[in-house]
Amino acid sequence: MMRFETKDKRELNIEETSLGLKLREDSFNPTHIFECGQCFNFKLEEDGSYTAVFLGKIINLLECDGYTLIRNVSLDEFYEIFYDYFDLGTDYGYIRDFLSKDDTLRDACDYGYGIRILNQELFETTISFIISANNQIPRIKKAVRIISERYGDYLGDYMGSSYYSFPRPEVLAQVDPLELREHARVGFRDVRIVETAKAFVDGFLNFEDEKNLTDLDLHKRLNELPGIGPKVADCIMLFAYHRRETFPVDVWIKRVMETLYIGKEVPKKQVDNYAREIFGDLAGYAQQYLFYYGRENAIGK
Repeated sequence: MMRFETKDKRELNIEETSLGLKLREDSFNPTHIFECGQCFNFKLEEDGSYTAVFLGKIINLLECDGYTLIRNVSLDEFYEIFYDYFDLGTDYGYIRDFLSKDDTLRDACDYGYGIRILNQELFETTISFIISANNQIPRIKKAVRIISERYGDYLGDYMGSSYYSFPRPEVLAQVDPLELREHARVGFRDVRIVETAKAFVDGFLNFEDEKNLTDLDLHKRLNELPGIGPKVADCIMLFAYHRRETFPVDVWIKRVMETLYIGKEVPKKQVDNYAREIFGDLAGYAQQYLFYYGRENAIGK
C-alpha cells in the first residue's frame, strides 16, 4: 500500500483576522470542493461563497486572491472540527504530483487543483447517497435540505437563510415514509431511508466497529442495507469511511473513463477494475479529479 504524505497542524497557514480566518493553501478551493459531487448539504451564496453545515456548525468559505476566507467559525472550532473535515492533514500537492505522471490525469488535476475529499459523517452520508441513486444533484440537495429543515435541529441564521442539522437516526426512523415522499420528494427511496435509519438505531453500522473490516467485507455489509448498491456503497466508503482507494462509478465517471482511457463502452465493473489497476491506492482521489473535470467540461456527453 502506498504511503501518503501528511501534514502536521502546525504546518497549516491560517490566521485570525477581523473578517474571519485566512487560510493560505494551494490545494484548497471551495468551488472545487463543493462542486465535485461528494456532498449535498451546502449553499452557493450571491457573493460566490459557500455555506455548509457539519456537526452542528455553520461554516462559510469565500475564495479570495491568494487565500480562502473562512467565516462564522472560530479558530478553535476550525482546528477541532474542520481540520479533519477538509482533510487538511493530507498533502494533496504530493497526491496531484504523483497522479500527474499520467498525462491524461494531469489535465484533470490541474483543473480541479483545489479539491479535497471531505471526511463526512456516516449517517448523513449514507442517507444522502441513497437519495442520490438515479437522481440529479439539484434534486438531491433539495431533498437533503428539506429533510434537515423538517426533522433536524435549528442551528441559526446566516446570510439570510436558516440552517438545520441533519436529523439523527432515532428521529428519521420514526418518520412515515409517505411523509418523506410527499415533502422531500424522495420517491421510491422513502421506505429505504426510514429502514436504513432503523438499522442505524439497531447498531447495524458503527464507524468504529467497521474500521478494521477489509474493503470487501465493508462493501458487502453496506450492500445489506436497503437502497444501497455497488456505487452507493463505494461513495459511502470513500466519503465516510476514508477508503481512498475506492473508485465510485456513476454515469459521468463511466463516460470520462471510456472517453479518456478505455476507448469504448464497457460495463461499470470493468471501469472500476481498470481504474483500480492504473490508479491503485490513489483511485479515490483520481475519481474526484476526473469526475469534476469530466462533468464541468461535458467529456463523453
